[in-house]
Amino acid sequence: MNDWALRVQELGRIYGPGGAECVAGTGPEFGRSVSPTTGAVVGCWDIGFHVSPGEALGVIGESGSGKSTVMRCIAGDQQTSTGRITLRSVDDGATDLGSLTDSERRALRIDQLAVVYQDPSEGLDLHVSAGGNIADRLTAAGWRHFGNIRERAAELLARTEVPLDRMDDPVATFSGGMRQRVQLAKALANRPPVLLLDEPTTGLDASVAAGVLDLIRDLLEETGVAAVVVSHDFNVIETLTRRCLVMHHGRVVEEGLTDQLLEDPQDAYSQRLVGAARG
Repeated sequence: MNDWALRVQELGRIYGPGGAECVAGTGPEFGRSVSPTTGAVVGCWDIGFHVSPGEALGVIGESGSGKSTVMRCIAGDQQTSTGRITLRSVDDGATDLGSLTDSERRALRIDQLAVVYQDPSEGLDLHVSAGGNIADRLTAAGWRHFGNIRERAAELLARTEVPLDRMDDPVATFSGGMRQRVQLAKALANRPPVLLLDEPTTGLDASVAAGVLDLIRDLLEETGVAAVVVSHDFNVIETLTRRCLVMHHGRVVEEGLTDQLLEDPQDAYSQRLVGAARG
């Protein structure tokens, strides 16, 4: 814990009326996320973990398990109901990101925390060129020299295997796999210490997804970024992460080293997930 980049403590997110009292009667043991008393949905509850520089942590579960809620709370796309989220690079971890204003959270997304979304339209302006999307991130961080900006954009696009002759083409004209590669380039533009990846290969053809996964794995190794990888796909988690959490009905039901969890899952839900993946 002395060497960490991102720390999440007792994170909870409730959709609907009420507070902590909504949690009773929900969770894996009850087989539901909806409060029987208020009708509120417990998106996630009592989630805690830390990620070190150069480490990738996986969060896996079926649709509705709460994994994307956790990611969106960290990213600042949703407000937390309870708990703390801290970055070591922000006030040495003293500031809870949930206490920041919307503008302050947006500022963090320039160079402290980056997100690659399942839907590239959330992370890119599809009507702007590939180079222009990266330039937006660089100018927000204070870059002003046009030549330097273009050189950095070209460097990132080349590294993410986007043809440089497409640099000035609108991203809307790109395939799904190429859009994800541009998202990666934009996310890494200012070398953020923390990177969030939300279902980064969902919706891509198998061969394209495999190429994107290989690229992400290489980039994580090269940059030393602390990454959180959210996915329902064990192949993604196995390829990219060393540790992982399994979520079900908004709770963590099992956590451990990824290879050990895949080889010998202990929780019944984890066993079903692994069995389905292996089948």
